[in-house]
Amino acid sequence: MELLFENTWALDDAGVRVFVLAGEERALVIDTGRSGLDIRAAAEAVTPLPYELLVTHSDPDHIAGNQAFSTFYMHPSEASLYYHLRHGTGVFRPVYDGDVLDLGGRELEIVHIPGHTPGSISVLDRRSRCLIGGDPIQCHGQIYMFGAHRDLRSYLYGLQKVRQREDFDLVYPSHADLPVNRDVIPELIDGAEAVLTGSAAGRPVTMHGTEVMAYTAGRNILLCDK
Repeated sequence: MELLFENTWALDDAGVRVFVLAGEERALVIDTGRSGLDIRAAAEAVTPLPYELLVTHSDPDHIAGNQAFSTFYMHPSEASLYYHLRHGTGVFRPVYDGDVLDLGGRELEIVHIPGHTPGSISVLDRRSRCLIGGDPIQCHGQIYMFGAHRDLRSYLYGLQKVRQREDFDLVYPSHADLPVNRDVIPELIDGAEAVLTGSAAGRPVTMHGTEVMAYTAGRNILLCDK
């Protein structure tokens, strides 16, 4: 685990990050990575506090170690993907946009940013003025927007909503650069709008055996259906 700032750690699991956030009374693990790592050992190495799991979304590279937890926090609109497409285990505890998880002297607000998946969420660390976790906001990343469960219009809505907030400065994404300045958000909005209006020039690429279109969105690539 790498210490990012006070009581906040990240572990890179083959290109996807697992986060651990500690308060005064308990800790929160955000996602469990792609390799099935021993997330309990990783969390206990940095904090003696009792901890719970939050799932930002149900893509396979974020949930491989979930079997170590019988319950976890997740947005309800992610449940169908998690249980039926990903064959996920455990019982989810619903969290919604605006909900607050209090770790004891550290309040974390759930921020729903749909589109990448229906229930994609990040957490706002109010004290540190940053968003932590998830895939929607990256820098020098490839953001998957292809497949039946992804929706570029919802993604654009979520980004526009987040851009209006004035209570964070940095983003700690699950992939690519770390940390990321919030100035990447307008770039992603412009890129999504260009794809939706047909003014973006894309190029065909193959991802995991699927032919998709790659569009430049500032410092990121949006991978969309052909």
